Amino acid sequence: MKRNIVIATIAAAALIGGGTATALAVSGDEEAPAKKSDVRVSNDDTGRDDDAHVNDTDDNDADDRSDDKAAKDSGEDAEDKAENAADAKLAQVDAADAIKAALKNTAGTAVSADLDDEGTKHVWDVDILTNGGAWHSVQVDPATGKVVGSHADRDDDGDDAAETAQIRAALKGSSVTAAEAAEAGAAKGTVTSVDLDEESTDKAWEVDTTAPNGTGSDWRVAADSGKITADRSND
Repeated sequence: MKRNIVIATIAAAALIGGGTATALAVSGDEEAPAKKSDVRVSNDDTGRDDDAHVNDTDDNDADDRSDDKAAKDSGEDAEDKAENAADAKLAQVDAADAIKAALKNTAGTAVSADLDDEGTKHVWDVDILTNGGAWHSVQVDPATGKVVGSHADRDDDGDDAAETAQIRAALKGSSVTAAEAAEAGAAKGTVTSVDLDEESTDKAWEVDTTAPNGTGSDWRVAADSGKITADRSND
């Protein structure tokens, strides 16, 4: 019994102090030779970083870096939303009215309208395809609705003819105009752009909107019915 008590006591001391402990077995006969019994425990005090342990999940450096990146991404997202909300507030004249003003200045078919940052100020930039096949860009002040600029677009890359033919094909049979697509999108938020999707098989207008908190959304407005649906192509 005494031998067992001694061994248990030394083993406990080894567990507390760490390392290897050597216990002497004591028999009931005081003159009997003692036998050694090794009690080995792992040493936790190695001076290494706990984060390096393969099973350490509580305080991992990689997790910390991931959390930092997520926090940074959230901050950048908040900044983007704030900027988007500020831009949308500048559009006192909505996309539909900007398109109508541009068409009064230059006759033709509006193919796109975008709220652009032109350096020190914002303008509605409306692209118009004239009946003669020429392209014009008309700038409309989003605060007043007045045309502040207009110019013919040059065919710098030499592919205007092919693009024009593709757009005419997409517009063929379409009963919904760019302005009407913008009006449909306005029910979802402040419209910041309207573009004809001439490359898809289903004829539609792509409409971008911004909510009051700056959250952007993408929509598709059917060119034949005006039905608006969420654009899932970027999901």
